[in-house]
Amino acid sequence: LSSHTLYSWHLNGLLLCSSHLRDVNNGWLLRNLHANGASFFFICIYFHIGRGMYYGSFMFKETWNIGVILLFLVMATAFVGYVLPWGQMSFW
Repeated sequence: LSSHTLYSWHLNGLLLCSSHLRDVNNGWLLRNLHANGASFFFICIYFHIGRGMYYGSFMFKETWNIGVILLFLVMATAFVGYVLPWGQMSFW
C-alpha cells in the first residue's frame, strides 16, 4: 500500500519501482491521485493569491514578503518534483 517501501535511489531500482506501481492493485489510482492532487494544490494557490489581491492584503509588507518566500519555495518544490523521476528531462 505504501510506495515508499519500494523506493530505491539507484537508477535501475527506480525503473523497477515505477513498473511495480503499475502492476500493484490500484497503483494507477495512487499515481493519478498524486498527479491530480498536485494540480489541485496549485489551483488553490492561485485562488489564494487572487483572494489576497481582491482584499488588498498585499499592502501589508510582512504579509507580502512571507507570501513571496512561500511562493518561491512552492515553485522550487514543484520544479524538483518535476525533474525527480530520472526521465530525459532530468539530464538536460
